[in-house]
Amino acid sequence: MGLAKHNKSEELKEKISILPDTPGCYLYYDAAGTVIYVGKAKNLKRRVSSYFNRTHDSIRTNMLVRNIADMKYIVVPTEEDALNLENSLIKEYKPHYNVLLKDDKSYPWIVVTKEPYPRVFLTRTRLKDGSKYFGPYTNTAVAKAVLNLIRELYPVRTCRHAITPAYIAKGKGRLCLEFHLKNCMGCCTGRIGEAEYGEMIDHVKQILRGDTQELLDYLRGEMERLSMELRFEEAQVIKEKYMLIDRYQSKSVIVSQTLDDIDVFGVDDDTDQVYINYMHVRRGAIVRSITLEYKRRLDETVAQLLDYAIAEVAARFDIKYDEIVVPETPETPVAGATFTIPKRGDKMKLLDVSARNARQNKIDALKMMEKHAPEKRVERTLERMKMDFRLSELPRHIECFDNSNIQGTNPVASCVVFRNAKPAKRDYRHFNIKTVEGPDDFASMKEVLTRRYTRLMEEGEELPQLIVVDGGKGQLSAAVEALDDMGLRGTIAVVGIAKRLEEIYFPGDSVPLYIDKNSESLRIVQQLRDEAHRFGITHHRNRRSKGQIISELDGIKGIGEKTKEALLQRFKSVKRLREASIESISETTGQTRARIIYEALHSASPEPGA
Repeated sequence: MGLAKHNKSEELKEKISILPDTPGCYLYYDAAGTVIYVGKAKNLKRRVSSYFNRTHDSIRTNMLVRNIADMKYIVVPTEEDALNLENSLIKEYKPHYNVLLKDDKSYPWIVVTKEPYPRVFLTRTRLKDGSKYFGPYTNTAVAKAVLNLIRELYPVRTCRHAITPAYIAKGKGRLCLEFHLKNCMGCCTGRIGEAEYGEMIDHVKQILRGDTQELLDYLRGEMERLSMELRFEEAQVIKEKYMLIDRYQSKSVIVSQTLDDIDVFGVDDDTDQVYINYMHVRRGAIVRSITLEYKRRLDETVAQLLDYAIAEVAARFDIKYDEIVVPETPETPVAGATFTIPKRGDKMKLLDVSARNARQNKIDALKMMEKHAPEKRVERTLERMKMDFRLSELPRHIECFDNSNIQGTNPVASCVVFRNAKPAKRDYRHFNIKTVEGPDDFASMKEVLTRRYTRLMEEGEELPQLIVVDGGKGQLSAAVEALDDMGLRGTIAVVGIAKRLEEIYFPGDSVPLYIDKNSESLRIVQQLRDEAHRFGITHHRNRRSKGQIISELDGIKGIGEKTKEALLQRFKSVKRLREASIESISETTGQTRARIIYEALHSASPEPGA
């Protein structure tokens, strides 16, 4: 599809024709002058032209192109600059067709202020004031626990006074309760110097950076030195600090003893919703983790979404990357960083941990959504099934068929019905096979489908959007023949599910489809198949029991059809009837008939398998 076929203005065509072959960002506007899409490009001219010179596979991309009325662009030096600019423009304009970052929370940081006597506290506001910020902490409880540890270890001041040498010299400070509780060293009165206080703050920063091993080595040395000098009380104070830090370190999530300063991005790709987890590993321990949720708008690839996530994390946390572990290479290079796609070893394990975190965040988000809006889960499940089974509409009405004949006797079939992904048990149906001689599953399947849908059409009932047959290619072919004969081929979608291997067969396709074992679609189809099997087996057993009881009683004089039916209803099988006492049988038949039945059943040897 050329540019002219989109009926674009001559002015827009002219703009596109003179675009430079350089990195940059482009902005698309609709007729109302609203920014509807922001994109980045290594080569602006080639990238922008690609929107207009062909028909796209994505419906949403074609809709975007139809709505473009104007375009502007910004040239930047590198691809990475283009990515960062794109990220900023998307946040500013929130264009309709751009990928949507749904996680825009404000996470807490622990700040060490830039003052002669620094303070250490929790904040959600990150200022450019020269202070040192550590975090962010995705779990506020963890941040508070770290802060409590620091305050237990070191008497860092908590007051808000602007304590400077001039402030101390003027004697304005007054010792407060915190000093008497030994939670402060009396900074305001100069009882501790800046250098000594600064050394304490250095230890605090080590803890916040995750450098606890270096701090432990230092404290161990101090303990030994004080012990050698026979200063046992001071050594004991240091020992208590050592034990606190050691206990804190042991609670860290250790993923490797060899990895250091590595950034990891794990992905859980669930169609339109994509979750990307970021983890920073320092000295083998995970010291930071955050999950971003993206909603696709134009079928963005995982590589493109990794671009967004890497840029977002760098901007949000002021990170300079060195080595980045990813499941696949992002589109845009990062200056000074290398990408690693591991296949085995500690880095592969680390990537798996990150992907599991992303998946868990997805599960938590879905549970929260379903708690407040349970109908959304149904819609999501149906949308997934529509995609997996190549349907033209949502499968709100599904029917599943299963044949049951044990040792070739009493062939029956069952039909179970699901509406909105849930069993509709009052719509279940049993079928006794009437036209097929012997155990022929394929012919039985064709008979049952023909009877079922001929009747539904005659009665004007709605037809399902999807039929599932329990079996492989043979049963599926029989089902397709039945639909062909009724003129329903193409009106109702039909698939077959093979036993054990969970293979899904489509009409005319000899190669089965293997659906992800964690997929909601497969779970629903398995539930359908199991329910059809259970329902069919129950009916089959009832028929066999009825036949056995009636045949056993046929030769007993004075026992009519009503008595046989009553005994079948009460005892279910010949075995149970034979084991019953005369008194128990008499409750159904009366004493005289009960004695006749009891003696007849016990005078003959029981049949095998009865």
